[in-house]
Amino acid sequence: MDKQIIRETMLSLEKGALESAREKYLDYVAGARLDRSEPIEDDEQAQAEIASDLSEALDDTVHNHTDKIEKLEKIDFGPKSSVQEGALIKLSGRHFIVAVSTGRFSCEGQEVMGISTMSPIFAEIEGMRAGESLDFSGRKLVVEEIA
Repeated sequence: MDKQIIRETMLSLEKGALESAREKYLDYVAGARLDRSEPIEDDEQAQAEIASDLSEALDDTVHNHTDKIEKLEKIDFGPKSSVQEGALIKLSGRHFIVAVSTGRFSCEGQEVMGISTMSPIFAEIEGMRAGESLDFSGRKLVVEEIA
């Protein structure tokens, strides 16, 4: 698999998620505004407070996607011989890209998942080379390939 295509796919997915999060954020912010020219009823105040709380949570989501995009743009996806940031690894039959955490996505007909350097699995496999194995959460895992 071409890691640059994986990178572009991840960027595209994150940018789509960012746009969706921004739209939801703006919708909630609009719902949190009260018309101050009229008397405000208690239920309107309560709904506005709930919308405000939700908009703060969505704001975190917007920042999360923005941070992932920035990180993806900076990572060196060049060839790797050990498990490190920017490596594409095949771990017990599954493909992972060490970059940012993602859900599973399809790229070049293969299922791939992004893992962060902050993830527990990365802490266990960092620096490993193809052919090495480990026990993780009661399962034996083998690093089959690294690119």
